[in-house]
Amino acid sequence: MGEVIIQSYTHKNPITMIGEEAGICYGSDINNAHKNFTRGIDCLERNHGRTFEFPDVYMILNGYSARVIREWYTHIGGMPTRLQESTRYINYQKGFDYVIPPRIMENNEAYEEYKNAMQSILKNIQKLDKLGIPKEDSALCLPLGMKTSIVCKMNFRTLIDMSHQRMCTRAYHEFRKLFFDLSNALKNYSKEWAYLVDNYFMPKCDITGYCTEQFSCGRNHRKDD
Repeated sequence: MGEVIIQSYTHKNPITMIGEEAGICYGSDINNAHKNFTRGIDCLERNHGRTFEFPDVYMILNGYSARVIREWYTHIGGMPTRLQESTRYINYQKGFDYVIPPRIMENNEAYEEYKNAMQSILKNIQKLDKLGIPKEDSALCLPLGMKTSIVCKMNFRTLIDMSHQRMCTRAYHEFRKLFFDLSNALKNYSKEWAYLVDNYFMPKCDITGYCTEQFSCGRNHRKDD
């Protein structure tokens, strides 16, 4: 269910990149890759957050629900850019794939009801097509559970902030999976990205030392407790 593909436009050495960009401000030698790397680590450890905005991640998110992609759009820091599959031009009258939540998949009766609902939507879209309604209008019937694909760009600082929200146990299960898919894709992309994921992507309770939510999952105690 869903996959994240890191595009080659993504810099493979984001820590070194951070150090090189910061070195210009310090009047440092930026021709030495090792010095750039150590300077990048220093920026990270001292939380010089603006430097985190230089490494951009170019990615394809494929096969996640339209609902989750809507929530993905709510993270707007660092001027992200994205393009999504067009419901105006893609012919969904031929059928569409959709996400099936695990709790529905595990319940035979619920699964049948869910599948029937999706098939009913498709049949009605096909009827509208026969009535001469253009795809751009009948597409309004498409469900939030429909699978979609986007290509997007986000910087490292924005992704850190996103991890604090979406790696939380109380985050919606599909978004949690999407973010863990992204983390794994970055870890496989390069050693420097693996270091950043392992050390900077985490739920916010790991930052604060306590849960800030009204209803805690129990992973960390609430501040009031």
